[in-house]
Amino acid sequence: MASLKELKGRINSVKSTQKITKAKQMVAAAKLRKAQANAEAARLYAARLTEVMGSLASKVTVSDNGPKLLAGTGQDQVHLLVVANSDKGLCGAFNANIVKAARLKAKELEAAGKTVLFYLVGKKGRAVIRREYPKAVLAMFDTSDVRDPGFTEAEKIANELVALFEAGKFDVAHLFYSKFRSALVQEPTEQQIIPVPAPKIAAADTGAVVEYEPEEEAILAELLPRYLRTQLFGALLENAASEQGASMTAMDNATRNAGELINKLTIQYNRSRQAAITTELIEIIAGAEAL
Repeated sequence: MASLKELKGRINSVKSTQKITKAKQMVAAAKLRKAQANAEAARLYAARLTEVMGSLASKVTVSDNGPKLLAGTGQDQVHLLVVANSDKGLCGAFNANIVKAARLKAKELEAAGKTVLFYLVGKKGRAVIRREYPKAVLAMFDTSDVRDPGFTEAEKIANELVALFEAGKFDVAHLFYSKFRSALVQEPTEQQIIPVPAPKIAAADTGAVVEYEPEEEAILAELLPRYLRTQLFGALLENAASEQGASMTAMDNATRNAGELINKLTIQYNRSRQAAITTELIEIIAGAEAL
């Protein structure tokens, strides 16, 4: 049985941990508001850009001479999985769920006889993938020096992916990230980003005659890299909101668990203390009777 000193030390230690988790929860809650607003604003821009892309793509015949980001390589053998994780922990299963979705996709592709490569963003989750696929990691992008990864990082990632694609390193690229639903729900999401899937025409399109200058193919060739950067930027924003939501929930659970443990240890401490006092009283009474 633990001594009173040991129990007191454990109680103080858990109380210190509880203060840290409570502070982390409050910080995550404060950051979540801004991250959620940014993610929701980016969705509107991405949706409108998708409509424009759909309108242009419907007027362009996809051919080998067309934009390569839209036409692809003509093959479907080498698949690149772009796994976007965070650089910080203490956010529950946020990173693990993204890695799990990527691993399931990798196994599915391998079962179909495809070659799987990885492009890893962020530090968390790297160890699992590098341990399971040590020779399949094509490249890694470090965001640890950036406080909040944003459009600059999305643009760098997009440029690297386009360079790898044009160099013939892969045929199809899939993006994995966590879509923010609420502080309690973050949904691991897979999205094909290269070649860019031909977006559907918006329902509001009335078929009106629109003249483009320059030609549709030229505009589309200019918009495709922007579209790719926008999708990556949106994924980073969704990840930021999801990370803060997961962190807030995880730290709230940790704070409550610490409180329950403190109560149990306090009860155990009081019982041990009472037993020690009772034992001392019995010894004093027995000694007095002996005299």
